Formats: sequence, C-alpha cells, structure tokens
Amino acid sequence: MTDEYARYDSDEGGSLENTLKRLSDLKYALDEASIVAVTDRQGKIQYVNDRFCEISGYKREELLGQDHRIINSGYHGSAFMKEIWRTIGSGKVWRGEIKNRSKDGGYYWVDTTIVPFLNEEGKPYQYLSIRHEVTARKQAEEELQLLLSQMMQIQEEERRRFSRDLHDGIGQSLFSLLISVDTILSDETNDKLAKVREQIANLMADVRGLAWELRPTVLDDLGVIPALRTYLDTYSKHYGIQVAFQSDLRRRLSIQEETTIYRIIQEALTNAGRYADVSEASVSVHDRGDCVEIAIEDKGKGFKRDGSKEGVGLISMEERARAIRGELRIHSEPGKGTRVVLTIPQK
Repeated sequence: MTDEYARYDSDEGGSLENTLKRLSDLKYALDEASIVAVTDRQGKIQYVNDRFCEISGYKREELLGQDHRIINSGYHGSAFMKEIWRTIGSGKVWRGEIKNRSKDGGYYWVDTTIVPFLNEEGKPYQYLSIRHEVTARKQAEEELQLLLSQMMQIQEEERRRFSRDLHDGIGQSLFSLLISVDTILSDETNDKLAKVREQIANLMADVRGLAWELRPTVLDDLGVIPALRTYLDTYSKHYGIQVAFQSDLRRRLSIQEETTIYRIIQEALTNAGRYADVSEASVSVHDRGDCVEIAIEDKGKGFKRDGSKEGVGLISMEERARAIRGELRIHSEPGKGTRVVLTIPQK
C-alpha cells in the first residue's frame, strides 16, 4: 500500500512538473511572438511582457496600475472604444486592429485579440490582451488608400470641370441659339424651323442632365442635403421608385465627406433601380454628434456577393468610405432586400 502511494505521489509530482514546464514553455513562446498584457475588470494593467514595454517605450513600473489610455492615440472614436468594452464586458472575445501611441509620441498598429476570463457567475474578472504589430502593413495600406483618395478627388475635380463646361459652355451656346430661333419664329411660322427648335430644346435638356450626372453644382454651392433632395426627385421620376427621405443634418461637412455621401447614395439607389424590383426605398441622414450615419434600404430581391459585375459598384462604395475613414456595412439577403449603412466619424 505504501509502495502504491509512493508510486502515485511520484507520478503526480512528475505530471505537475511536466504541466508547469509546458506552461512555462507556452509563456516563453507567447512572450517571444506577441505583445501581452493582463488587466483587471476595470482595465487596470496588472501584467505586461517585455515586448509590450519595448514597443510602447514605457518601463514596466510606468504601466502597472495604469489603464490603456496611457497608449491611446486618439485615432479611434468613442464609439469604437465603447464597442470593445461592450463586447468583452459581455464575456465575448474582441478582435480588431488598434492604433496606439508610444511614450516618445510615435504611432504603431497592433492586431489585437482581447480574451475575457470569467468567474463562476460568468462575469469577466480579468482580460488577456494578445497583440501583434502590423505597423508596416498598415502604413502600406494607408499609402494605398491615400493614393486611391487622391485619384477619387482628381476624378471629382474632372467631373466638376466637365459639368461646368457643359452647363456654362455648350449649355449657354444652345440657349443663345434657342433664343435666336425663337426670334425668327416670332416673325414668321416655319414648321421645319419649329422642329429644329424642338431638337435644340431636347439637346439642352440632355446636356443639363449629363452635367448633373457628372456633378451637380448644388452639391458644391448648397451642400449634400439640397443636392440629395433634387437627385431623389429626378431618381423617382426616372425609375418609378418612391424614396422616403429623412435628414436632421444641419451643418456642412467637408467637401470630400459630402461627395462620398452623395455618391454612395447614388450608387446604392441605382443598384436598387436596376436589380431590386421594388416600388419604394428609403434614405436617411442622421447627425449623431460624434458621427454622421447614412442608411439606404429597400425590400427588394436582395443579393449574394459572389464576385459578379454587380459587386463592382459595391467595391467602389467601400473604397469611397475608407477614403474618409468611414465604415460601410452592406447587409443583403435574397428575397429580403438590402440595407447599406455608412458611418462617418466626426471629431
């Protein structure tokens, strides 16, 4: 009996030693590969590894007892941070990319996973953060995004120039020609000339329509809301789709933000007009204070994203949103319709 207990104790001791060895090896591998921090349920830092200190520029004693605001870059809005705490506070794992600021004022990006540790009641009592630096990749993405943004701005500038040229150049020349024809017709009746006048009037309408499609002048002069009201009226007449429009936006945004709102609504409604097979749609623009939220919705056919041509416009919308640091969410199901939501942070 004694020999059996001795053998049991020996086996248990070996097993415990092996377990501790494996845990030690795991910690070593994790510390070598990742930036690790442990916080309590209030977010106070209880542990950081050497890589955390190295990338942040802070000594360990400067970090312990602090919360992660010490490395907050200010890049992410309050809604972003609230979503993190809402997720991990409910016991769920949060994953995402965060831009932090080091002690010397430099910035770095980390791909982050935050794992809540739960007590017997299922409530978080501690959080483990595992991060991997992705600064080089994010810098490359930002440079590419900047290039795309510049290309879009150049495109809009060209649209603006062509629109002005059509309206003020060709449009005014046609208007002068129309006046001359009207002057002649006021003195004598000429059926052939009357038909020419009708053709000139139709051509003027086409030119105005083309100028508007390129870029409506009201967008630059009065802002996105007046431009949208005019566009939606024209859209309803063209597609036979009634659009319910709501807006509480009372301020001007940057020209790039307003252009993005206009183009994304235009693209989403054009897709609805071509593919959704509906008679009604809705558009809303709401000022939330820290962000502006735009929603376009229809109850039509819906779709699945499968890389087909219909997806090209969606990709363009997503690129436009990213160019202004906005977020675009597209939810669609066959037979249940489509909802497009654009969120633009405001500082």
